Parts: sequence; C-alpha cells; structure tokens
Amino acid sequence: MSKYSTAVPWKKYTRRVFIFVFIGFLCSVPVVSQQSANTFPQGSTPGTTEMNGTVNRLNIPNIDLRITQPDSGNEVAFSVQLLLLLTVLTLAPSILILVTCFLRFSIVLNFIKSALSLQQVPPTTVLNGIALFMTIFVMWPVFTTIYTNSLKPLSNGQISIQQAYTQAEAPLRVFMYSQMSNDTSNISLFMSMAKLQRPRTLADVPTYVLVPAYILHELTVAFKIGVLLYIPFIVIDMVVASILMSMGMMMLPPVQISMPFKLMLFVLVDGWGLLTQGLFNSVIR
Repeated sequence: MSKYSTAVPWKKYTRRVFIFVFIGFLCSVPVVSQQSANTFPQGSTPGTTEMNGTVNRLNIPNIDLRITQPDSGNEVAFSVQLLLLLTVLTLAPSILILVTCFLRFSIVLNFIKSALSLQQVPPTTVLNGIALFMTIFVMWPVFTTIYTNSLKPLSNGQISIQQAYTQAEAPLRVFMYSQMSNDTSNISLFMSMAKLQRPRTLADVPTYVLVPAYILHELTVAFKIGVLLYIPFIVIDMVVASILMSMGMMMLPPVQISMPFKLMLFVLVDGWGLLTQGLFNSVIR
C-alpha cells in the first residue's frame, strides 16, 4: 500500500507539468510565426510606403457656414424673398395642377375608367401621364407667354422679382378667368365670403379669390362631363342585367358580362379620340 501511495502524487505532478509545457508551446507559436512573417524570402522586391512625387494629392475644399446679423433692411428683404421663393418652389407642383386644366383632365380620365368597369387597366399613373401631357399641349401658349415676358427678362436682369411675378401671374389669371367667363357664380361666392365689393373687371378680382373659384369651377365641369360619359355605359349595364335576370342567371355578375360590350362600343366609336377632342374643345373655345 505504501508503494502505490508514493507513486500517485508523482504522476499527478508529471501530468500538470506536461499541461503547462503544452500551453506554453501553443502561446509561443503565434510569436514565432509573426517573426517569420516579417522576414521576406530571398529574391523578393523591397517595398516602400512613401508616395511618389508625381502623384497629386486630393484637394478637398473647405466649407464655411456663417450666420450674421443683417446690416440693413435690404438684406432682411432679400432673406425673406429667398424664403418665399423656396416655399413657392416646394408648392410648385400643386400650384401647376390647380391653376391649369390638369385637374379637369385627370378627373374625366378617371371617370371613363370607372364607367368602363376597369380596375387595373390603364393604371392611374398612365392616366395622370396622359393628363399631364395633354395639359402641356393645351397650356403651351400660356407657358410660352410666361417665359417670354417673365422668366427670360428676369434671367437677363432686365426686371426684378416682383415684376417677374406680376408678368407670370397675368397669363394664368387671363386663362382662369376665360374658363369662368360664362359662369362667374364661384367668383361672386368667394368675393362675398371675403366681404369684397362686386368686381366689374378681371383686375378687380384678387388672385387669392380667383384661384379657389377656378378650382371649384373645374371640379363642377369635370363632374358634368363624367355624368355624360356614364350615361351610355349605364344603359349597357341595365340591358345586360335585365337579359341575365330574364334568363335566370341572377348569380352571374352583370358587370363582368357587360364589360366586353362596353369596351367594344368604346373602341368602335373611337372613344379615346372623341374624349381627347371633347376635352380640348371644352378648354379652347
């Protein structure tokens, strides 16, 4: 028993020493490999980290932002004008949509899509694109006048911003008023709400009154055209529905059966051409 008891502690110490030696060897391996990596093999080309003198460095400009107090009223007015200009540029798409014939064209095209019982074709994006280019075609003389009388002299420095605004506003005012020449009830409505006197000429109507009056007028005209477009297609729906009921097919959707007939009627009468011509004649008299 004494022989075995003296041998066991020696084996334990021997095992611990072996483990420590093995761990030390593993720790020394990365150091040796790193030292060997720093030595290049014979025949290799020596490298350098210095940049060649013929290489131009990248010049990054300095950006300086300073906030100063205005020294005169002109600087304050210029800052306010710049702020108003940025605001107008932000609202420019909405303004162009509301003061041109785009509103009428887009509503009528969506009416014809609903009247034909079409859900996905043509997409709304395509209809808005058609309305946009038709608006550019109809409003081209107005845009040309604005460019000639306002934008071009302003870019050449011949007129100020206030004069450019007045020159750009005049053709749009004439266009909007010409569309409402036969029905000035909307103008009278907004003039009465603003508590202004009854206007005698176009010059007596402020722009902030003329624009909402024109928008209501365009909505009214567009809905009138939509009702006229709906009538023939409603008749086709009623005829198809009555035929299906007489045949006892009450579970079959009448819209699904009448849609091909409405499409054939629309194509045979050249619906897109008639619709485009009618919209053009409703704006240009």
